[in-house]
Amino acid sequence: MSKDLISTSQAPAAIGPYSQAIRWGNLIFVSGQIPIDPATSRVVEGDISAQTERVLKNLAAILEAAGSSLAQVLKTTVYLKDMDEFGKMNEVYARFLGEHPPARATVQVARLPRDVGVEIEVVAEA
Repeated sequence: MSKDLISTSQAPAAIGPYSQAIRWGNLIFVSGQIPIDPATSRVVEGDISAQTERVLKNLAAILEAAGSSLAQVLKTTVYLKDMDEFGKMNEVYARFLGEHPPARATVQVARLPRDVGVEIEVVAEA
């Protein structure tokens, strides 16, 4: 098997030495996405709900570029700046991933890039 790099302009460009996603065999590993609007390269305005929605749209765009979709996500890891925001994040998350929810871990972290409130990474089937 070879390691295939996945990249799309429909999601924020990598801001460091990493790829938006990697396909390995039948799996796609998507790097953690934060709520950056790919059109402006700026963090979206709004609360944790708005940030979560932007993150999930970014993830969907990367998965689409890889020939996959949110429906094929097997595992997510959600990093929250404030666990008190879990309920609001979870409402948006359920709209995008709720019909057949993947396995998930959610953790509170001290700080995220650009001081955003949420970052999500996924593993999906190709």
